Amino acid sequence: MDFSKDLITPDVALVLQLRTVNDPWFPTLKTLKCKQVTEAFSPFIPLFLSTKTTEIEIGFAEDTPSVVVASTIARLSTLCHDLERIIFNNLPRDLAVIEAVSEMALACNRDTLQMFRVDSPLTEEARQVVFRLPRLSQMRVVFQGTTSLPTVALPNLTAIDVEYDFNINWLRGFHGATLDKLHSVSFRSEFNPIGDFLRAFESVAFSTCIQNTLSEFGFYTSRAWHPRYSSLLSFTQLKEVEIEFSCKGSCSSRIDDGIITSLAEAMPKLEILRLGKEPCATPTGAVTVNGLVDLARLCPYLSKLRIHFKAANLVEAANNAATPSPSDDERAIDRREGCALADLEVGDIRIPARSGLKVALILLQIFPRILNIKYTNEEWSSVAEIIGDFRRIRAFVHRSGIVYSPPRLTIVSDTQPGSMFKDRNALQDGRR
Repeated sequence: MDFSKDLITPDVALVLQLRTVNDPWFPTLKTLKCKQVTEAFSPFIPLFLSTKTTEIEIGFAEDTPSVVVASTIARLSTLCHDLERIIFNNLPRDLAVIEAVSEMALACNRDTLQMFRVDSPLTEEARQVVFRLPRLSQMRVVFQGTTSLPTVALPNLTAIDVEYDFNINWLRGFHGATLDKLHSVSFRSEFNPIGDFLRAFESVAFSTCIQNTLSEFGFYTSRAWHPRYSSLLSFTQLKEVEIEFSCKGSCSSRIDDGIITSLAEAMPKLEILRLGKEPCATPTGAVTVNGLVDLARLCPYLSKLRIHFKAANLVEAANNAATPSPSDDERAIDRREGCALADLEVGDIRIPARSGLKVALILLQIFPRILNIKYTNEEWSSVAEIIGDFRRIRAFVHRSGIVYSPPRLTIVSDTQPGSMFKDRNALQDGRR
């Protein structure tokens, strides 16, 4: 239910309450999901619940008073004893709410709770329980100040989402933790300075087994910072990496070909790579055509990409392109067809004037399955249109049963004059 759409008004709820004499409206209801719960409707939430309810997801409206939120949550634990999933969104950061959420965590059946995603800090007593729940598989937690943790033992945890402020003392609780099934971690912080969080995370991770199980890593912030990407190279099973930083005011990107190549070599299973928020127009560090080719060669499953890169360098590569021999061209096609990239986010990256066609052609050479270009700089509209035309032509040819051989370019490396690469394997062949 989304109460912002007035599907059930407080007046209607009051009539229903009077007719049911406070008995549960749905005595066999297993799942309750409510969005934008207001102060007026909050008192009626418990009437939906019963001892059969195992899943609760509630999001409160922005202006719902803390005391109302706290009293609503406090009643839930007395009605549903065997909850399996608890999700609370948009909770006020208030002591009364913290106490109510914590009491609910303590009152739940510890042998049934599998998901605990709450947008609120917990008391120390509640943390002692929640971080040792035997069946918990997903959790979202908020840490404030110098919060500490007991030694974590969550053998069935698969995903965790952590919001924290200026302190990372809570990380110590994960040292030597039992996290045998953890595959997804997300961190969020809006406090400066963020510092070298990745290195601290790596240090803790080495005391567990998660470098062998982790497949998704995310760090989300609207602040400027400079991540130490080398701290992630030990996580060779990663399929999704998203690390945000802001370029508001000045570019925060320090990503270059060396960083991209190192990540690609360490993480051949990558499917999604997003470094930074929307790419800016004046990058202080950016990837060239060499780094993009490395991604295409080393990460064949990569489908979504957002990084700062130099469009002007792509134009230079197109200007330096040579015509490959037939044997080289055949080898290049076989290798490049394995690159799965479909979605490229370019943001506000600048393109040299009247270079849309060259940029599109080079991108098609590196990422032949590319479908979508997400941009804010209108210079990219022509690139997106050209790529769309190529895709439609290719689809038409395929439907017609004609063997399609797309135009191929051999790109001359700007760092190795005279050497050529179709992909980086072909580059090695060329150098020999």
